Amino acid sequence: MKAARIHGPRSVTCDTVDDPVIKENSDVILKVTSTAICGSDLHIYSGGLPQPRPMVLGHEFMGIVEEVGSAVTKLKRGDRVVVPFPIACGHCFFCSHHLPGHCEHSNPEHYGPEGGILKEKGGALFGYTDLYGGYDGGQAEYVRVPYADVGPRRVPDSLTDEQVLFLTDIFPTGYTGVDWGEVKGGETVAIFGAGPVGIMAAKSAWLRGAGRVVIVDTLPYRLAKAQATAACETILWDDDAKDVIEKIREMTQGRGADVCIDAVGFEPDRNLLDRAKAVINLEKGSPKVLEACMSAVRRGGIVSVLGVYPVHYDNFPVGQFFDKGIVLKGGQAPAHKYIDQLLQYVVEGKVKLDDIITHRLPLSQVSHGYKIFKEKEEDCVKVVLDPWK
Repeated sequence: MKAARIHGPRSVTCDTVDDPVIKENSDVILKVTSTAICGSDLHIYSGGLPQPRPMVLGHEFMGIVEEVGSAVTKLKRGDRVVVPFPIACGHCFFCSHHLPGHCEHSNPEHYGPEGGILKEKGGALFGYTDLYGGYDGGQAEYVRVPYADVGPRRVPDSLTDEQVLFLTDIFPTGYTGVDWGEVKGGETVAIFGAGPVGIMAAKSAWLRGAGRVVIVDTLPYRLAKAQATAACETILWDDDAKDVIEKIREMTQGRGADVCIDAVGFEPDRNLLDRAKAVINLEKGSPKVLEACMSAVRRGGIVSVLGVYPVHYDNFPVGQFFDKGIVLKGGQAPAHKYIDQLLQYVVEGKVKLDDIITHRLPLSQVSHGYKIFKEKEEDCVKVVLDPWK
């Protein structure tokens, strides 16, 4: 079959590889009909998250059940499903507490309570390095889906792939940031990052009754896309975070936003000084967006961290965190927890997801897709891949 494989930093190619096979009786084999490149895939592509061997990428995918393991009871051949990105057993302590990204059974070689990029990890993710289980992902013609009675959700034939594809990750992830922010109605929500997750967070904020939604980004074309698809206010982060923070305070009678959402993570746009600081501090990437969120949020407010942070940072502003009484929440989104509710929003027409797509490419052009997404070329916001073209 054809599949997108990572071979090293900035090297993703469409290769011919062996078809996946049933390994456990709880597996299914899925014929992938649509898949996408996620912003978090770019951390592997850039080398920010190490992957020493070739591996099939992709954790945003959906398709048709092709083969069913003998223990699978909820799916049959021919079912059309979307698959949430964490791989979860469904019955361990963490799965029972709606924390599928911390499943105790899906990532046995690297699992443990400590956490951190080179330490013990949580549960497995599709196509997301050996550290997260080593499972091949769905940027391919076929994919093996473990614990098939737990993750996949059947979707109505009345909806197109593009209408439901983002239930796999970015819509549940954006919604998670808003839910962690305890948005109940009338709040000002400031979202840092106008990529796919940031835009989905904005859409989610409106679903939860936010009074004002603001998105911050460094690129005008991404802000224009956010404004067009999520009807939000926008702020351009031109150079200095202080200007952004002051604008947010001006919007909120000097207090700051009720909720700030970091939808960027450890690889933001950085100038030469930012990069030099990281080298001196022996740090990977930068926490500058998280720090801006902690300044822009009001006292007693909530900061939701959806962007990836794989390492420790010595200058974390714990004094500011304490003095302002900030509630800080972050981690892998519990997609299984929200996916059924979010699918219903789509069915009822309360939210539109496919309007963020800027590029539709055959899988054979995956190298180009990764390049334009990473380099922010061609006004790229979201790339959807067709494995059969």
